[in-house]
Amino acid sequence: MATVSIDGGNLVVEIEGLDKLWALKSRLAIPLANVRGATADPGMARQPKGIRAPGAHIPNVITAGTFHLDGEKVFWDVRDAAKAIVVELSDERYARLVIQVDDPRGAVDLIERSVKR
Repeated sequence: MATVSIDGGNLVVEIEGLDKLWALKSRLAIPLANVRGATADPGMARQPKGIRAPGAHIPNVITAGTFHLDGEKVFWDVRDAAKAIVVELSDERYARLVIQVDDPRGAVDLIERSVKR
């Protein structure tokens, strides 16, 4: 699971617990200027993940780490698809972040309010 916050001009994603081990990341900081938006998307967990490198994928248990699909890198940290959000990025290492949060609607609202121009 992850927590999402805004720190100055950055979207900060903190990976929690053992997910740090599986995802091989503990924190991501993305300039808000490179965040296109966010959506709550439980169905995303059923989509193809691509090639895992590095990370972990045990179907219906955990998807965590960097995955390569159609020439893009996607960061995943999801155990419970019902709590998944997708953060679309531009000009970043990752094309999108697919992360599990406690409150998907609240996280999406926070991100959307922060990137409004």
